[in-house]
Amino acid sequence: MNIPQIMKERMSFSFEVFPPKEDKPIEPLLNTLDYLYKFNPDFVSCTYGAGGTNAGRNVEICKAIKDSGKTIPVTHFTCIGNSKEKIKRELQNYLDIGVDHILALRGDYPKGWEGTRGDFNYANELVEFIKVNFPQFIIAIAGDPEKHVECHSFDEDISHLRVKQDYGGDYIMTQLCHDVDQFQWWRDRLNKSGITLPIDVGVMPVLAKDPTIRMALSNGSGIPRDLAEVIGRYGENPEDFKKAGIEYTVKQIYKYMNAGIDGLHIYSLNKWEDVAEIITTSGIRKMHD
Repeated sequence: MNIPQIMKERMSFSFEVFPPKEDKPIEPLLNTLDYLYKFNPDFVSCTYGAGGTNAGRNVEICKAIKDSGKTIPVTHFTCIGNSKEKIKRELQNYLDIGVDHILALRGDYPKGWEGTRGDFNYANELVEFIKVNFPQFIIAIAGDPEKHVECHSFDEDISHLRVKQDYGGDYIMTQLCHDVDQFQWWRDRLNKSGITLPIDVGVMPVLAKDPTIRMALSNGSGIPRDLAEVIGRYGENPEDFKKAGIEYTVKQIYKYMNAGIDGLHIYSLNKWEDVAEIITTSGIRKMHD
């Protein structure tokens, strides 16, 4: 069963991890995955560096997830700075190791990038290329409930999402969004624009003050009043902040579930202990041996 089929039957449940840098050992992440598997996730996605950097470790992690037999691996894949021929080789390599779910992204340039834009400028071109040349893939497309920072308007942003759907996207994975009311407004706008794909909502755990603020701002994401109060009240005490942040994250999960989402995708930050506490406290999944 693929991910869109799962989301038609019930709310899917999943995690995101990121690969270690080339000079770092892979074992700590494999250990984290072993704990995340105990929650029986429907899939685990693995990120991919800007401009395709660290792609080798991404392949390594996706293969390890596949070989575990525990869940579906979903690879992130960026097209910016990449040629059609190189993309063909890389996509075939994923299929050869049994990875047939992909999040198709434009991607960002690494700092100091001096290369070309590559053969594709936008994610919709990558989606179409994958659908035509590698129809085996189930394709996730990225959606932003608070608008992509480079788009001038919601009309523009949602139009791009509609094109990605029409070119072959199978489901939507959202960017970070702490504001559930904003998400519901955005979803209504999608429905009116003819976007009918199931939506997998990404939830970023609130664990430390500075990363919480930095990740929100870098994504052009708002900080709602209740989160601002957590930051204002506990921001100078890391231990109290984490405790309040976990409570905030659990409440956010409940809000999203009550909004009727198709999937819940937890950004694990490669920290299984904190994520396990959030999931266990929420009661949405039990840890199995």
